[in-house]
Amino acid sequence: MPINKSYESDGETTTPRVNFFGRERPVHAILGGGKVADVLLWRNQKLSATLLFGVTAIWYLFEVVEYNFVTLFCHICITTMLIVFIRSITAEYFGWNPPKIPELISNEDAFREVVSTFHRRLNELLRKFLYIAGGNDPLYFFLVLTSLYIISVIGSIFNFLDLLFVGFLCMETLPYLYARYEKEVEYHAGQMTRKASKMYKRFDSRVLNKIPRGPVKETKRT
Repeated sequence: MPINKSYESDGETTTPRVNFFGRERPVHAILGGGKVADVLLWRNQKLSATLLFGVTAIWYLFEVVEYNFVTLFCHICITTMLIVFIRSITAEYFGWNPPKIPELISNEDAFREVVSTFHRRLNELLRKFLYIAGGNDPLYFFLVLTSLYIISVIGSIFNFLDLLFVGFLCMETLPYLYARYEKEVEYHAGQMTRKASKMYKRFDSRVLNKIPRGPVKETKRT
């Protein structure tokens, strides 16, 4: 994740203001700039609220009510068939339009956009992961290892479905909160980055620089 820094004076010290994602682009463009970004930033409030309610209901049924997947799937199909049956009869009686597949599901372009956005973000994540894992950015290498260890500890406490639900809640809330409170987030992130840089420099001078290294062999040019 590229980070640009600008500095703000805070009394006697200067706190770097961290601009995430380069910040030349708005958050909406970073998230893909399409319907997916509209959902994550709550620009389409009805669809965002529907997704949040639906995922919460699924999590509640599996985790709290402890529904079996096959049983839940069959009950949903039965309920849907009854609703469609009643709606079809009333539509024919009152002259209403018959039930149709929602445009969001039947629209092929919407699915292509979601898959394309996911594929693009996955490639960016893999490239960044290989860059950091190769030791090109020691600070982020240390931060990623620490974050993965924290996530592994959290994963040992919660089950997989709970983690998916928490991840979805973060996707539905964090981009929106960041876009709304961007200046405050970047200011505090700048303070954290400054402290992390100091800790890494201390670790580098006290530990990494004391590790013996072999002589560097010069390559002969032919």
